[in-house]
Amino acid sequence: MGLFYNIIVGFAAVAVRLLGGLHKKTQKGQVGRNESLQVLAQKLKQTDRVIWMHCASLGEYEQGLPVFEALKKHYKDHKFVMTFFSPSGYEIRHDNPVSDVVVYLPLDQKSEVKKFLDHTHPELVVFVKYDLWPNYLLELKGRNITSILISALFRPSQAYFKTYGGWLRKLLFSFDHIFTQDNNSKELLSSIGYNAVTVSGDTRFDRVGNQTATDNTLDFIAEFKANQTCIVAGSTWPEDELLLVDYINNSKDDIKFIIAPHNMDLNQIKSLTKRIQKPTVLYSNYKNESLTDKSVFVVDTIGLLTKIYNYADIAYVGGGMGSTGLHNTLEAATFGVPIVIGKNYKKFPEAKAMQALGGLISIDSYTALESALDVFVYNIEKRTLSGQKNKDYIDSNKGASEIVMTELQQIFKR
Repeated sequence: MGLFYNIIVGFAAVAVRLLGGLHKKTQKGQVGRNESLQVLAQKLKQTDRVIWMHCASLGEYEQGLPVFEALKKHYKDHKFVMTFFSPSGYEIRHDNPVSDVVVYLPLDQKSEVKKFLDHTHPELVVFVKYDLWPNYLLELKGRNITSILISALFRPSQAYFKTYGGWLRKLLFSFDHIFTQDNNSKELLSSIGYNAVTVSGDTRFDRVGNQTATDNTLDFIAEFKANQTCIVAGSTWPEDELLLVDYINNSKDDIKFIIAPHNMDLNQIKSLTKRIQKPTVLYSNYKNESLTDKSVFVVDTIGLLTKIYNYADIAYVGGGMGSTGLHNTLEAATFGVPIVIGKNYKKFPEAKAMQALGGLISIDSYTALESALDVFVYNIEKRTLSGQKNKDYIDSNKGASEIVMTELQQIFKR
């Protein structure tokens, strides 16, 4: 199985080089990965004590941030290296306050792995949630470098827990400790004989909980909202927008809408705005427009959504109407607003929990969307109560990063 995997990775490396010129995102990752070792050589010395933190993309960064911040505070004599696999994570967070060096993770080829670890020589490695690379993990184990996985979430359907998953199970045993989001994940690990597990909960609750204590002011959004009822649709995909545009076009004029698409694709945004029949403004042009007489604000930039949720009376979180995966509902919930999502959310326990509490509604059609949004728009008591349930859910689940740090200090002795 290992030989087959390495052949596949070799083909993938060739494909990335060939496709780099055709696909902008792939090209960014390729260029960045080519520079990673050079950047590490420039910024790290062999005498540096290093902690390496790896995130697949932006979502994992946000999930791991409370732990990264705690590590930075506790291990002040270490340098911190952060890697991303996806350009979306690197582009937004390459300049972050917890890292001394930020680079793309080189591809999981044995030769590249050895070079990367020779340059970083980490004493501790932290992986977040899912992004597990076999050659990296096996090499870390071979070098006896302390490695942990945080905010892990497992399902019985995953190959680790199947009869044919022996080689993949070996990867899990490369970790010195795994911190899971729930007890079900711990039990799955126990079923394969892995017992170095702590149920810490989901570190995202700490992250979003901290967000409300920061300055979330955006004056141009406040001007646009003008104290009217505001529906914020975050991280939307075309499947979400198909329903949302119909609702917008049929809505009363005293409702404001903010749409923050997941993809900053120019053609997709043009198609979206073309179908909207209400007065619309783009973030890229808002300084040249009067905002108070606009009904729809399309956020054609990245990095603002978390603060924009602060202005929401109701939130629609995208990804659930298609197959791409539901986006982060907790970012909206922490501001005490009710949430509407699409139909595909079974793999997201936080969405199921908020639905059970009455703070979230799942829809599968335009009729269902209209009904759900109308309830929250016109029944202020229901809106307030549902939003408070979401806020209480966030507050009651904070503390995961503290659990991780308490256990980690026993595992990782300086």
